[in-house]
Amino acid sequence: MKFSDVIGQKEVKEKLLLTVKEGRVAHTQLFLGKEGSGALPLVLAFAQYVNCENKTENDSCGTCPSCRKFEKFAHPDLHFVFPSNKPEGFKEEPSSNTFAGKWIEYLRKVNAYALQNEWYDFLNIGKKQGNIYARDANNLIKALNFKSYEAKYKIAVIWMAEKMDSSPANKLLKTLEEPPENTLIFLVSERYELLLPTVRSRAQLVKVPGLKPGDIADGLKKHVFVNPDIDNERLNYIINNAGGSWNKALKLVTEYDDGEENYKEFREWLLLCYKLDYKNIFDFVKEISTKGREKQKRFLNYGLDVVSNSLKINAGQKGLITGGVSEKEFLVKFAPFINEKNRYEFYTALNEAIYHIERNVHPGILFGDLSFTLMELLYKGRKK
Repeated sequence: MKFSDVIGQKEVKEKLLLTVKEGRVAHTQLFLGKEGSGALPLVLAFAQYVNCENKTENDSCGTCPSCRKFEKFAHPDLHFVFPSNKPEGFKEEPSSNTFAGKWIEYLRKVNAYALQNEWYDFLNIGKKQGNIYARDANNLIKALNFKSYEAKYKIAVIWMAEKMDSSPANKLLKTLEEPPENTLIFLVSERYELLLPTVRSRAQLVKVPGLKPGDIADGLKKHVFVNPDIDNERLNYIINNAGGSWNKALKLVTEYDDGEENYKEFREWLLLCYKLDYKNIFDFVKEISTKGREKQKRFLNYGLDVVSNSLKINAGQKGLITGGVSEKEFLVKFAPFINEKNRYEFYTALNEAIYHIERNVHPGILFGDLSFTLMELLYKGRKK
């Protein structure tokens, strides 16, 4: 991954490049940044740069043998440690080595902009928490004590380093403080306070801020929108709601595209449920069952937004809701039906539906059952 592939973060890139030019690259560094800021992509771009055979002043060449392997996240001197757990039906003890191929596949899919929950879904571990184990620390120490295969620097990347408890962390302390010769260790974390103090104290801190609105706009125009005449209203909506996260911005692109369709369908579905219109509900269930799983999840996530916005309206915070004029009018009319009698059950029903879709439940059965649940909840929420 080249620096030019990393969205924004000009100041951080310049500081990293300066450490190389001045020959003061710290052997252990902690890249701290919130989800979507690009901390992991920065680490991988930096690792590629320091090992590039034909580096320029501001970036790696991208074409030398070393760069080509780093671009695929599969260089023999690039070692990853990341949280894992047992997927459903998996009998072996989980470790970063066990799932190395799966991890690289995931990184390629998301271009290194990894998300913790998304990774767990990709690994199919259900509701289990990911962990970095003592065996991960042992495997990394063993790998780093070998001579490098071909790169100038052996690189260790510990992603979500806060998922280490005292057992793996204590095993790594000596290595973090005094790595083997020509070894660079990069820890990537979102939560500084969750890192053990002994780990924090052994790494030079690199703060990765949230992305600037202009950087998100430039990234979208370069990587997402091929049409130079992009609708400014659409672009501004995405930027203003991304919260400095590239991952959130990409999600909003899809949500915006689906938004109008989801609004119309969800409004119609609620109306059918309110009227107890069984015939048309069955037609709705049949239609939505033909859509892909991701579209079904986005539809239900939109429903969660409807519940959230309704609660804001009921709390006198209309200024915080989003959407077009007609959508806001619908929310104002619908909000009274979401109240203390049913709000928790609404959230639970929609969240559980999303969970079951992720696990390949039959969509016809799910949406049919959910329709009957919404009928009951709408009746329960009516003011008397």
